[in-house]
Amino acid sequence: MIVASHRGPVSFRREDDGSFTTRRGAGGVVSALAPLLRNRADTRWIAAAIGPDDRAAVAAGTPIASDISVELHVLDAELHRMHYDVISNRILWFLFHGLFDLPREPSFGRSLHEAWDAFHAVNATFANAIAESAADNDVVLVQDLHLLLVPGLLHAIRPDLRISYFTHTPFCGPNSMGVLPDSIATQLCESLAATAAGFHSRRWARAYEASSALVLGAAVDTAAFVTTFGPDPDELGAIAAGPEVAAATAALDERIGDRHCIVRCDRVELSKNIVRGFLAYDELLERHPQWRGAVTFLAVLNPSREALAEYRQYRTEVEATVERINERWQTRDWEPIILDTRDNFPRSVAALQRADVTFVNPVRDGLNLVAMEGPILGRRDPVLCLSRAAGAFDFLADGCLGLNPYDILGTADAMHEALTMAPDERHRRAEFLRQESLARPAQAWLDQLESHARTATPR
Repeated sequence: MIVASHRGPVSFRREDDGSFTTRRGAGGVVSALAPLLRNRADTRWIAAAIGPDDRAAVAAGTPIASDISVELHVLDAELHRMHYDVISNRILWFLFHGLFDLPREPSFGRSLHEAWDAFHAVNATFANAIAESAADNDVVLVQDLHLLLVPGLLHAIRPDLRISYFTHTPFCGPNSMGVLPDSIATQLCESLAATAAGFHSRRWARAYEASSALVLGAAVDTAAFVTTFGPDPDELGAIAAGPEVAAATAALDERIGDRHCIVRCDRVELSKNIVRGFLAYDELLERHPQWRGAVTFLAVLNPSREALAEYRQYRTEVEATVERINERWQTRDWEPIILDTRDNFPRSVAALQRADVTFVNPVRDGLNLVAMEGPILGRRDPVLCLSRAAGAFDFLADGCLGLNPYDILGTADAMHEALTMAPDERHRRAEFLRQESLARPAQAWLDQLESHARTATPR
C-alpha cells in the first residue's frame, strides 16, 4: 500500500552543528494516519519536502528516522509555491469553504492559469513517483485537496493500481464549481471520477456528485463514498496526563478562577469564523448582564498560512476585535476574552478540559476534530455549540446546540442556553457526545479507504 499526501509524517530540523534531526510532521492527515502505519512493512508514504530544512536534508541524503517507510520528494521551489500558496490555499481552499467574495474574486487571468499549470506539474510529479515505484495492483490512498489531480494522472499511467482519494475538506456545489474555468473544472472532476472519492460527510459527497454531473454529464458514475474518524483517545489521554498540560491547567485555574469558561481551539483561519464568535460573545454580555464578570471566553488560536495577505489581515482583525471587546467590558479583576496565539497543543488540551462550553462555529468545515476532542477531554460536562456547517454535526447533532454560523444573535442565544443548561441535561448531552466521538476509530476509516480502492471501477 502507498499513501500519498502533500505533508508527510516526518519533517527535518537543522541543528546548530549542521546535522538534521527528524520529528513528527504536522497536520490532521498525519495525526490520523501515522499511528496506524507504524512498523507496517507493506506500506510506504510519499510526500513533499515542505520547508528548507526538509529540502536540504533530502538533498544531503539524510536517512529518515521513522517507524514508517517515507519518501520525501524535493519540488521546484517556485512551482511548489504556486501549487501550495496560490492554488491549494488561495483558490481550492476558498472555493470549497465558500470564502470567495464573488463580485470581486477570483479572476482567472494569466497569473492564475500559470499557477494552475504549476499545480498540475506538482501533481504529475507525485503521480510519476508513485507509478515508478508501485508494484502491480498496489493500493494507493491519495489524501486531500493538494493532490486532487493525482488520481486521474496516476490512473492514466498505471491503470492496474487500485486507487482511492479522500478529501478532508468540504466540497463545493455546482454554483461554486462554475467559478472555475471550464478546463480546470473538467480536469478536477475527471480526476476524481477516475477512482473512488471519499468525504467526511454525505453533504460533501452530494455536492461533489452534483458538481460532477454539471461538469461531466449526468450519466457519470462518480463512485463517492462517506466515512470518517474521530480523535485518538489514547493519544489524547497520554498528552492530558503529561506535565505540560498540568502546568497549563494550573495557570488557567489561577487566571480564570471559578468563572464559567467558553473555549475555542482553532487555527487563525478564515473558515473558522472566529470574529463572528467574538461578536456573539459581545452580544451575550450586552443582552445578559449576569454574565459580565462571570464568564471568560478562552480562545487558543494558532497562526496559520501567514504567507497569504488575507490571513495576516484576518489575524489583525481577530486581535482588534478582542481588544475592542475587552476594552468595553473588562474590570479590574476580569478579562472577558483571553487570547492565546502560541502554537502549543498541550495548552489546547488544558483549555478543553476546563471548558463549560466548547465553541465551534466554522462557516464550513470538512469534519472538525475539536468538536470531538472537547467531549472526550472535558471534565465539566461541557456543552458543545457547533455550527451546522461542520461535517461533525452530522453525527453530533443530537447532543449539541446547533449554530447558524452567520447569525450573531442566534449564536449569543446558544451561548446563554449552554451556560444556563441544567446539570442533568448537560450530563446527558456530554455522555452522548463522548460516545459518538469515540465511535469512529481511525483504523475503521483506513480500512474503508483501502476497501474502496480495491473495489473501485475506474473508467
